[in-house]
Amino acid sequence: MTALPPAHRPITDWMRPLARPGSWPRPPAALVAARLDEPPAGARVCVAGLVLVRQRPGTAKGVIFVTLEDETGTCNVVVWAKVYERYRRAVIAGRMLRVTGRVQREAGVVHVVAEVIEDLSAMLDQLLRPDFRHDGVRAGDQP
Repeated sequence: MTALPPAHRPITDWMRPLARPGSWPRPPAALVAARLDEPPAGARVCVAGLVLVRQRPGTAKGVIFVTLEDETGTCNVVVWAKVYERYRRAVIAGRMLRVTGRVQREAGVVHVVAEVIEDLSAMLDQLLRPDFRHDGVRAGDQP
C-alpha cells in the first residue's frame, strides 16, 4: 500500500507523538518542528517549544514574530495584533508556549499563524524534579 502524500494525511498522523521514555517533557498533541513540512498550507496545527525570540518590528503594524524551539528544530510563529491582545500575558512572559494556528508557506518559509497561545512554562519545572532522569540525548543530537 502506498503512503498518502502529506497534503492528504489525516491530522492525527502529524500529531503522532515521537517522544521516547526518559526523554525531555513533550507538550501533549504538539507537532514537532521537523514535521512542519507535512501538513498542507492552511492546515490547523499545534506546535510547542521554548521561546527563543520575540520580535515586534515597528514596521510590522503590530504583528509579533515568535521563534519557538523544540528538540527537532525551530518554528516561526506570526501573532497578529488582535491575537496578541487576547494572549498578551503568555506572549510576553511565557518561556515555553503551545500555539495552535494555521500553516502558512511563502517563498520556502513555513510559519504558523497563531489563533490560540498557551503558556506551558510550568512544564519546565519537571526538569528540576529530583526524580527526573534524562536519557542523555541532547536536542542537538536529534535527527
